[in-house]
Amino acid sequence: MTKKNAIKLFESKQVRVHWDDDSEKWFFSIIDVIEILTESPRPRKYWNALKTKLNKEGSQLSQNLGRLKMKASDGKMRVT
Repeated sequence: MTKKNAIKLFESKQVRVHWDDDSEKWFFSIIDVIEILTESPRPRKYWNALKTKLNKEGSQLSQNLGRLKMKASDGKMRVT
């Protein structure tokens, strides 16, 4: 695992990250961040419900939200 796709720790919990050389930006797994901040047992479900609620309230999420493949705890690359 390199700096570009290393796992970062936040309060002793893992957050998957990816460094993009072209844009020179870090990308973080929102699912991992939600799991840490909310302590939700189902962070993906929490994120989907939050997006739906924000949409109903008239908020607009960035069009640049994308799903990246990042290494999961089982070592496989999964979309997050």
